[in-house]
Amino acid sequence: MLASKLWKLSVVAALGSAACLSYSVAQARPANLADAESNYRQERAACLNGLSNQDRATCLREAGAALAEAKRGRLADHQEANYSHNALLRCQRLPMEDREACEHRVNGDGIVSGSVPAGGLYREYHEIIPAPVSASDQTPVTPPMELDTTRQ
Repeated sequence: MLASKLWKLSVVAALGSAACLSYSVAQARPANLADAESNYRQERAACLNGLSNQDRATCLREAGAALAEAKRGRLADHQEANYSHNALLRCQRLPMEDREACEHRVNGDGIVSGSVPAGGLYREYHEIIPAPVSASDQTPVTPPMELDTTRQ
């Protein structure tokens, strides 16, 4: 009898927890969906006003696809990490003497100029490396002459 009451109580508690969880998920989803719809309206307006870097049909299609993916919960918001990771992978393909400078540029060191609408970003990294000193570059140092102070 006691075991039966405990089992019923645990079932009720589990159902209550599930109800609370589904309510919180339902409450969170409309906010994300509202954000996605707001982004869609902004992107659509940019498409119609010619402010995007795409032709109108492509722009509208991409905005609609992004909204559809957001509704499905498959629109990733962590793309920046993927871009950096991919850029570092591209640096690995360079010769060893260029690889370190490439990684510095990817990590934000140096100067960045240009813009995507203008055709691309130009990343510039300067590193001063002293030239190696070879034996032929060294001027021979002659020891100081000794003065003979005994002569008059």
